[in-house]
Amino acid sequence: MPEMDGLEATRRIRAEELLRGLVRTPILALTAHASRAHREQCLAEGMDAVVTKPVNLPTLLMEVAAAMECRVQPK
Repeated sequence: MPEMDGLEATRRIRAEELLRGLVRTPILALTAHASRAHREQCLAEGMDAVVTKPVNLPTLLMEVAAAMECRVQPK
């Protein structure tokens, strides 16, 4: 993203959610940075999961499902 990176976008989204009392938006990082430190930073900034490139489709789908699970309302 030309204006900001994913970490800054996540910080802004989380701040807006708190300010406006919004439901938490699932945020997944898709990154080439595979270090533990980067993963921990992403999670600390409020991301729900980190998927590294090259993307493994089953892993990506599992992380999306896990992030969306909290959004599903029981009938």
